[in-house]
Amino acid sequence: MDITLESPLDMHLHLREGDMLDLTVPLTADHFAGAVIMPNLVAPVDSLNNLRKYRQAIESYCHGKNFRPYMTLFFKNYSRQELEECREHILGIKLYPAGITTQSEAGVSDFSNIEKTLEDMQELNIPLLVHGESNGFVLDREREFLEVYRSLASRFPDLHIIMEHITTADTVQLLDEFDNLSATVTLHHLMITLDDVIGDLLRPDLFCKPVAKTPRDREALRQAVFSGHPKLMFGSDSAPHPRHKKECIGCAAGVFSAPVALPLLAQIFEDEGCLELLQGFGSANACRRYDISPPAKQV
Repeated sequence: MDITLESPLDMHLHLREGDMLDLTVPLTADHFAGAVIMPNLVAPVDSLNNLRKYRQAIESYCHGKNFRPYMTLFFKNYSRQELEECREHILGIKLYPAGITTQSEAGVSDFSNIEKTLEDMQELNIPLLVHGESNGFVLDREREFLEVYRSLASRFPDLHIIMEHITTADTVQLLDEFDNLSATVTLHHLMITLDDVIGDLLRPDLFCKPVAKTPRDREALRQAVFSGHPKLMFGSDSAPHPRHKKECIGCAAGVFSAPVALPLLAQIFEDEGCLELLQGFGSANACRRYDISPPAKQV
């Protein structure tokens, strides 16, 4: 079956930096009209000056493709003036708990110390994107973070909060408790469980954070996505690493899915008999939740 998608979007993407952009940018720009670019570089993207430089570097590898990088800042306690200066240049601000994933050492360690920045973001209509994991036992990390989500969503009801790359049935259930919560879901978390990663031979190519969870969790994700939940958006979380950092002892976390993301996504929607819902998950939901109009692009 053939399908044409209008302006598909990847709402969570790692392009990395330097020479790697020559590989990563074209792979996504070929298939997507836009992508939300993560800011956790070696030196975090936490200023307007650094953001402009990074966006220019990305755009230099687009080679005329009709592609828009939607930029994000790395969360820290910004002044009101900094937020006002940045808001026209960003789609949101990405919050990482300190040390929870790749290059997140400068993340948040004390959630009681960020109230003022969140208040200003709410007033300025700047979305908050969150890597929602605790530093607890790896399979419990997302579940333990749910109380943080509940606290943020209730105390800042006008702040759009995006629960990034959700993986558990409990998080899917939380999505409907607050109007200001949205979520991204990856391709790989719709396809694999932890058994695919460690159940037989170890698969470093499937090791990611958050780790893949149980069959029950995967089924909850699939039911929500394949029923057309309006608050769910596709975000690949495609996260490339040099080969020597993946095929090694102590390998880096990240699934590099960009080369196959869109065709595989279409395949699993077709397999589930709901290909007509792919436009919503792959673009329309994000346009509505973020109030954006991506470049016109048919794929």
